[in-house]
Amino acid sequence: MSPTTRLLAVALGWTLAGSLAAAFPVCVLPWLVLGGVAVAVAVLDAVLAGCSRCLEIERRLPGRFAQGEVGEVLLILNNPGVKVARVEVFDGIPQGAEAPGLPWCGVVPARQELRVFHPVRLLQRGERVFGQVQVRRRSPWGWWQLSSRHLGDETVRVYPNYEPVVRFALLAMQHRDSPLGIVRRARAGTSRDFHQLRDYRDGDPLAQIDWKATSRRQLLISRDFQEQRDQAVVFLLDTGRRMRAMDGALPQFDHALNAILLVAHVALRQGDQVSVKSFGGTERWLPPVKGAHAMPVLLNHLYDYQTTAAPSDFAGAVEHLMARQRRRALVIVLTNLRGEDGKELVPALQVLQAKHLVLLTSLRERTVDEAYTRPVAAFADALKFLAANRYVSERLEILAGLGACGILTLDTTAQHLPVALANRYLDIKAAGRL
Repeated sequence: MSPTTRLLAVALGWTLAGSLAAAFPVCVLPWLVLGGVAVAVAVLDAVLAGCSRCLEIERRLPGRFAQGEVGEVLLILNNPGVKVARVEVFDGIPQGAEAPGLPWCGVVPARQELRVFHPVRLLQRGERVFGQVQVRRRSPWGWWQLSSRHLGDETVRVYPNYEPVVRFALLAMQHRDSPLGIVRRARAGTSRDFHQLRDYRDGDPLAQIDWKATSRRQLLISRDFQEQRDQAVVFLLDTGRRMRAMDGALPQFDHALNAILLVAHVALRQGDQVSVKSFGGTERWLPPVKGAHAMPVLLNHLYDYQTTAAPSDFAGAVEHLMARQRRRALVIVLTNLRGEDGKELVPALQVLQAKHLVLLTSLRERTVDEAYTRPVAAFADALKFLAANRYVSERLEILAGLGACGILTLDTTAQHLPVALANRYLDIKAAGRL
C-alpha cells in the first residue's frame, strides 16, 4: 500500500499550514484538529481498502505467436466487491516485447467482469514467458493505492514469421503463384514423370503427343507430365556467429528461417521430403518429413533455433550430414559467406558434391551493397567504398571457385532470399538436376 498524490497533497498542505500556525498561535488548535481529521480519514480509508475484495483475473493467450506479428491477449477482470474498482493493470509481457496498450487504466463495475484486449508484438523467437499480472487499485476515497500480483508464469512459443508461406499457399490455391514473385517456368521433359493423357492444346510440342492414343481416338492426344516426386531436400543451416548480422529489424538468421519455411512448403507440395541439419554451435537434426502434416513438424522444430558465438565448422557439418543422409539429395547450405572461408569451404563442399547436389546460399548484407554503390563525396566515403569493394571481391572469388567445381551458388540479400531460393529450387527441379 502506497500513498496517492491526493494524500501527499493533503500532507503538503497541512505542513505548509504548520508555518502559519507557528506564526499565529491562535491557529495551532485548528491546525492540530485538521491534522487529526486527516489522519483519521487516511486510516479509515486504508482499513476500507484492506477489507475490499481483490480482483479476480484470468488471462488468455493466443495459441501461437509469429515473430514480429501482433497477437491479441485477453485479460478478464472480475470485480466481486460491492463498489466499483478503479485500477491500473500491467500484464507481465516478455522482455523485449512491445505492448502499446499497457498499462491499462479503467473502472471495473461492482460484481461484474470486464474484458480487456491488448496487442502484443514479440520480436524474439523461441519460448517466451508471460509473468504475473500487476494491478494497482485505488482505495475507496482515493488516498491509498494497493498493489497486487495475480496469476503465474505462462510460457508461449514464438514461431518464425510464416506469413509469406501462408500467402503463397493462398495464391497457389488460386493458381496465382506469380504475384509473390515465384515463377513456374516451362519444364523440360526429362525432369518430369508421366501423369495422364489429355486432349491436345495449342502450343503443345510434337514430342508430347501420344501417337498411339491419337490413332485410336482419331483425335490429337498429349501426354501430361508432373514434377518428379519423392526427392530429398536437406537444409544445412549455419547457426554460428556470422548469422547474427542485423539486416533491417531482424538478424540474417531469421531471414534464413523464413526462406526455409517457404522453400519447404513448395518442396512438400511437389511431393518431396525435407530435412534440416544445423551446425555452428547448435547441432540438431530433423529427419526427413513428407506430406501435409510436415509443416507443423517443421515449425515446431525450427521455432527455438538460436545463433551462438561459435565459429562455423563447414568440414564437421559435411561429415555429420554425410553420415546421416545416405540418399542423394539437394543440399541447400545457408550461411553468410566470408573471404576467409575459401580454404575450408571449397574442399568441404567438394566432398559433399561427390554424392549430393549442393546449392550454397549466401546472404549478402544490404549495408555493404549501399556502401559499394553510394557516391564517394568525402574521405570517409572512400574508405567505406574500398572496404566494401574488397569484401565483395573476396566473396565473388569464392563463389567463382565454387562454380568452377560444379557447385551451385546463390548470392542475394536477406529480403530477397525466400523468393529467390524458391525460384532456384524450381529451376533445379525443371532441369532434372536432382
